[in-house]
Amino acid sequence: MDVHAAALIGMGAAAIGVAGSGAGIGYIFGKMIEAVARQPEIEGRVSKYMWLGFALSEAVALYALVIAFIIMGLRK
Repeated sequence: MDVHAAALIGMGAAAIGVAGSGAGIGYIFGKMIEAVARQPEIEGRVSKYMWLGFALSEAVALYALVIAFIIMGLRK
């Protein structure tokens, strides 16, 4: 396998991290809606943890995107 093919595989593997992050964000917001539907009075307490989880999941997506761009730059 040459370096060009390995770089393309690495970029694809980094893109999988973005898909996983999207699934995690959907799960976080779905569980937030479920929790508030069961007990509306806890919305204020749970929402700060939801935003923290969202930020951490989004950070994983940004790291994966940065890694893909770095590999794309090294490919030349």
